[in-house]
Amino acid sequence: MPGGESLPGGGDGDVFRGDCPGRTVLDHVTSRWGVLVLTSLRAGPLRFHELRDRIGGISEKMLSQNLRLLVRDGLVHREVEPAVPPRVSYTLTPLGAELAHPLQSLLDRIAARTPDIVTAQRRHDAGTPTG
Repeated sequence: MPGGESLPGGGDGDVFRGDCPGRTVLDHVTSRWGVLVLTSLRAGPLRFHELRDRIGGISEKMLSQNLRLLVRDGLVHREVEPAVPPRVSYTLTPLGAELAHPLQSLLDRIAARTPDIVTAQRRHDAGTPTG
């Protein structure tokens, strides 16, 4: 960490160390659902059902678990609006927005290269060497 500070638990922010708390955050941010939640929120606040509908295939349980983790990590802000029933919306915090930007670039690169990756997988599965 800057200035020689240590993280709680004795880690120094080096995610290659087994005791680094950053590994837990790395798991949250880089999980399939973490990436999709963070990048979905780049466009602005979304309510739970909007996020669920935006992220095809995510169960309400999985979405709820991931949102709790990302809120705890300080990457997502949960806002409860006083209404009946209460309206809950989610937005990126400044830290979350900082991390979501390169994640979006990663998703864009994967989308652009998916045909090549699928071709490589098929070659591998068929036992054909790649060039």
